[in-house]
Amino acid sequence: MSQLTTEEEQLYWKYWIDNKDPKAGDILVKRYIPLVSFHVQRISVNLPKSVSRDDVRSLGMMGLFDALERFDPNRDLKFDTYASFRIRGAILDGLRKEDWLPRSVREKTKKIEVAAEKLEQKHMRKIGAKEISEELNTSEEEVYTVMNENFFANVLSMDENPQDQEEKEGPSHHIKDDRTLMPEEQLMKKELYKDLAKVIETLNEKEQLVLQLFYKEELTLTEIGRVMSLSTSRISQIHSKAIYKLRILLQGAIL
Repeated sequence: MSQLTTEEEQLYWKYWIDNKDPKAGDILVKRYIPLVSFHVQRISVNLPKSVSRDDVRSLGMMGLFDALERFDPNRDLKFDTYASFRIRGAILDGLRKEDWLPRSVREKTKKIEVAAEKLEQKHMRKIGAKEISEELNTSEEEVYTVMNENFFANVLSMDENPQDQEEKEGPSHHIKDDRTLMPEEQLMKKELYKDLAKVIETLNEKEQLVLQLFYKEELTLTEIGRVMSLSTSRISQIHSKAIYKLRILLQGAIL
């Protein structure tokens, strides 16, 4: 399908909002499928290979359909923004409901944690991934991958705010204004940003550039690869290594 003009898209939105016209809905879904692809790639970076990208994409499509059904054009909110929230929420909710981290990864994580603790007690300092890999006779890349996957699983398990809660209504329901921070939260956030900035400065030039392009400029790994003239797999390796370093330096120990 050729790209819609602004006027055509507005017309299809009118057909959809006024009459739930199936053709208009189908056209609008196709128009915003790139949003699904964007979030699938960003989230899949941290997932083990055992998780099917098709399954993640299906979750994202459910989020897009949900966004189309719930969207209120009278709100001062662009559909792109609203749909992104729904798509990402649907993917994370779906992953959270399933124990997608294989037992083999959990076992590898435990071995890495035990090895790290043993080496830290022996040398009385923080231990790097290279030393752990030598202790376990595995690759350094394997250590990065396993620990980052486990870290992402912990983030999912700690998130107890399903996306549908924002739609609940009633006298006893209160919607938290996540944009307003308490004074102590603002202070902690500023300190965290300062610490994060200092740690990022310790990364090498390529690692800093990948993080900037991925998280600030919101490019995909493939797009970053084109910018840096590197393969997507190489960019993925640099990203994994950078995240591993940040997590270790910020938290002071392997989780």
